[in-house]
Amino acid sequence: MSHRVLQLNSLIQQELSRAFLTEVSLNRHALTTIAKVETSRDLDHAKIWVSVLPLEKGQNILKTLQKNAGRLQSFLNARLVLRKIPRLKFVLDATELKADRINRLLDAEFPKEV
Repeated sequence: MSHRVLQLNSLIQQELSRAFLTEVSLNRHALTTIAKVETSRDLDHAKIWVSVLPLEKGQNILKTLQKNAGRLQSFLNARLVLRKIPRLKFVLDATELKADRINRLLDAEFPKEV
């Protein structure tokens, strides 16, 4: 991946984090963070991995973000000086789900001693 695309990924992550606080009404009882941004080489698309805690609220947050993708894209368009702003696609980051599953498996295999 080129240095330019890596810089753009970082910039999109920073600006979307700011937009999550000011532009979109997310559930205040959930912690939503951007885990990763990956922009295509032609800058047409950007995939944004979102981490949500507690895990149960992930689907609702994802629906809200997808519903507001156009608004967030307009926010980026106003803040970034680029010829074109990539179309945004939000996906849930599975890292927390995997960690939770591993913890449950370990707890079942090795019960805590009192």
